[in-house]
Amino acid sequence: MPSELKIKKGDSVIWINFDSEAHWPASNLHPTHGMYPASGGCVGSKFDACKSLMSGESFEFIFNDVGSWGYHDHLNTAFTGTVIVEE
Repeated sequence: MPSELKIKKGDSVIWINFDSEAHWPASNLHPTHGMYPASGGCVGSKFDACKSLMSGESFEFIFNDVGSWGYHDHLNTAFTGTVIVEE
């Protein structure tokens, strides 16, 4: 939450799991996670937690590329959102 977030280039976003079930934030598209242009992550993009986040765990990502970047929960693709990165 929120499902859409506007930030500036170079800002970071932190996903914190407040749920009792595990979640795994990752760049769209599922399952390749390759939409965010910075490659080198565990699957396709650096914008990927690369693991399940248990309750209380977090994942932080710095957005250095301007654009609209969709993401999803790799464990439950019904959970989605968008980070809009502006100059």
